[in-house]
Amino acid sequence: MKIGIMADSHENMPMIRKAVELFNANGVQYVLHAGDIISPITVREFSRLKARFIGVFGNNDGEKFFLREKFAPFGKIHEGSHQMELADKKILLKHSQDLVEALAESGTFDLIVYGHTHELDIRKGKTLIINPGETGGWLKGKSTVVILDTVTMRPEVFDLG
Repeated sequence: MKIGIMADSHENMPMIRKAVELFNANGVQYVLHAGDIISPITVREFSRLKARFIGVFGNNDGEKFFLREKFAPFGKIHEGSHQMELADKKILLKHSQDLVEALAESGTFDLIVYGHTHELDIRKGKTLIINPGETGGWLKGKSTVVILDTVTMRPEVFDLG
């Protein structure tokens, strides 16, 4: 199974559109968003996904009730961190980087996805840790997403710029 991973899209509609097109072209079945979607206007692009959307709120997300409502037909956005199992992999999705190392060392998860720092971070160990960097590109000037093959657990980084 292929999982698309993104974070910190910060309402950058052209970059969200590019990410959706990339995920659709690569047969991604789930898209994990590690927070800071920002507003419900983004549903216009995200609704074009051919994948199921799973997200968590970030520190800049507003209109949470409306975001949940608009995303409901094709996905779900969770408050705080969210634990799930996809393709027999235990996954933790969260926004902030707090406790990432300790959670990885616990061996509880196969994959931890986080955002918030806007910096690409991929660490392989007992647990694979992925921060896909910022999709929006507003802070660091680089728009990136990751596609993870759950069979090989090999992440591939894509620059949307």
